[in-house]
Amino acid sequence: MKDVLLGKINERTACVGVVGLGYVGLPLAIEYAKTGFRVIGYDLSERVVTALNEGESHIQDVASADVARQIESGKFEATADESRLAEMDVVLIAVPTPLSKTRDPDMTFVLASSDAIARNCHPGMLVVLESTTYPGTTRELMQPKLEANGLVVGEDIFLAFSPERVDPGNKVWNTKNTPKVVGGITQACTDVAVALYASCLDTVVPVSSSETAELTKLLENTFRAVNIAMVNEMAMVCDRLGVNVWEVVEAAATKPFGYMKFLPGPGIGGHCIPLDPHYLAWKMRTLNYKTRFIDLASEINSEMPAMVAEKVSRALNDDRKAVNGSRVLVLGVAYKRDIDDVRESPALDVIRLLELDGADVVFHDPYVPAIREDGHVRIGVDLTDKELERADAVVIITDHSSIDYQRVLDLASVIVDTRNVTARLSSAKGRIISLSSTPSFVTG
Repeated sequence: MKDVLLGKINERTACVGVVGLGYVGLPLAIEYAKTGFRVIGYDLSERVVTALNEGESHIQDVASADVARQIESGKFEATADESRLAEMDVVLIAVPTPLSKTRDPDMTFVLASSDAIARNCHPGMLVVLESTTYPGTTRELMQPKLEANGLVVGEDIFLAFSPERVDPGNKVWNTKNTPKVVGGITQACTDVAVALYASCLDTVVPVSSSETAELTKLLENTFRAVNIAMVNEMAMVCDRLGVNVWEVVEAAATKPFGYMKFLPGPGIGGHCIPLDPHYLAWKMRTLNYKTRFIDLASEINSEMPAMVAEKVSRALNDDRKAVNGSRVLVLGVAYKRDIDDVRESPALDVIRLLELDGADVVFHDPYVPAIREDGHVRIGVDLTDKELERADAVVIITDHSSIDYQRVLDLASVIVDTRNVTARLSSAKGRIISLSSTPSFVTG
């Protein structure tokens, strides 16, 4: 079976299936179609499937023209029909792995995908999980399901884990050129998975097991979460000392060795950094071990939206205004610059906190026209002169490059800048409140 599948991969005759056509799955599917494989994308959303088959992308990093080109060539199609899984020689799983309200891993989508594949699997199939999860998921949850019908992993079918490393909005690193870590249940599984990824991607990094690959992704994002927490705590320290944290960070970054630059902010967002460390923390709790760095980093990072809301409250108080009844304009609700993704965005927490205190909060984001939460839709406002002048305070949460911040300074009376984008600008009117300095008038 291994030799047969390797032959299909090398000859580009293998049918590649991608389960989950979101931020991870769709770029992957289009990349394999470009390489010459026939690709079937499977998603439960009929709306997504219909749009893709009409050549329309719902993912910012994938152009509709690229989707349309692969649809027209016959190399890519989308489906919501589970039975089409039986046609696939390779199945790459890229489904969500959220956390529950108690911060336990929610494996619902992974388990449902595994069950669907198990119902349609056949000898000579490779299954690779790309969804971020805790160490042991591939072997402990997926392998028994795939072997329940009598097939043996490593002989009849092949199973591996390869963590996604998608960075939405990144203009340099993408699906094709980002190194791909791969770890199989057996060596044969690793060999087949490596051959698959090497046929399409620039660099493949094989590791000794699926657990190693699973833990690799968690280390990457735990490293970032911990270091962001450290610099966020430094922002709190600088705020109390009356020192500008941005100046401290830039000065420290001049050291050519032994230091890596991280920036403070209003909190952390996205599907990876706020969530991934908790998969590892949960796993270790089952082994009676407390992951202290992870817990502390989560605590510090989760405090940042409250710090921002407090900055707004103090700024309004200096103008003899209460938060209750004040109009606050939030600039940017995406979790990072120049993307349309609001998952776990700290802006959502800042908005909630200000509204709990009675503020009239509106937002503007050039990439996010509306926010949908708990069945409710919040529509953004246009960034007009009237909106800027009307606001009692403007809070910069996401520093989108398309926003004219000089105009914001010229028209707004109070600006709480959590991203330091106004540092090199000047204003004859408004006060700028930084993340870690006392309010001061800036004159042009």
